[in-house]
Amino acid sequence: MNEPILQVNDLHYSYDDTQAALKGISVSIYPGERIAVIGSNGAGKSTFFLNINGVLSPEHGEIFYHGTKITKKSLPQLRKNIGIVFQDADNQIIASSVKAEVSFGPMNLKLPREEVVRRVNMAMEYMNITEYGDRPPHYLSGGEKKRVAIADIIAMEPDVIIFDEPTAALDPLNAAMLEEVLEKLSAEQKTLLISTHDVDFAYRWAKRVLVFCDGQIIADGTPLSVFQNDEVVKKASLARPMMLDVYQELVGSGLLADEGVYPRDMREFRELVGKRGRP
Repeated sequence: MNEPILQVNDLHYSYDDTQAALKGISVSIYPGERIAVIGSNGAGKSTFFLNINGVLSPEHGEIFYHGTKITKKSLPQLRKNIGIVFQDADNQIIASSVKAEVSFGPMNLKLPREEVVRRVNMAMEYMNITEYGDRPPHYLSGGEKKRVAIADIIAMEPDVIIFDEPTAALDPLNAAMLEEVLEKLSAEQKTLLISTHDVDFAYRWAKRVLVFCDGQIIADGTPLSVFQNDEVVKKASLARPMMLDVYQELVGSGLLADEGVYPRDMREFRELVGKRGRP
């Protein structure tokens, strides 16, 4: 396997003397991974994200980016290459026009003007917001603001993109748009970490799932292995994906033969049913 793009060792963080938000997080993240980060509110997901992209500084522990330990001197390199799309786009958007907003990050990198223009045009086209260039972003719809917030990060061309609850408050059309964007980014070998309460999305999209509970990672594995672990599901207060429950119910009732291949979405389910039929 490739060397980790991010290596986190024994990470601890507290917001005050009485509440430890992270309690010894250790995890390796590899280039091109699609990772869903799940767990209840307050489990430590967002705090973990803010530590690994340099917004917060851990009290104890180490973070390595491409094998280089992150220190005060190397922190700008981490912030440059680990982008985060926040849950509430209004907390991320600061400029008076969409084009100025998407330009903000590349300009802060002190890139040549031609490179800034290239990145901004690329990111706006990528997110299909070119026509909004001169519009004030705060007057856009929720889904349009989310597109702008994602374009902000794409224009920075980071190695790793973190999405904190990206589907929150999105209607089905914009949620489908987001999944299309995630597929494009994944095809370009971007490393993606997404926190979500949508277990159906995590089950069908992710290749790996990290389960946070009380500031610790209590499970790290494939979506199937995680959601089949009743102890983990109960401890983290998770629901099980509907597709997994439906499939296991059909197998258990004898309506479908069990060959150990679990469909993750409706397309795979239809193919499976059409191929196998009755046992």
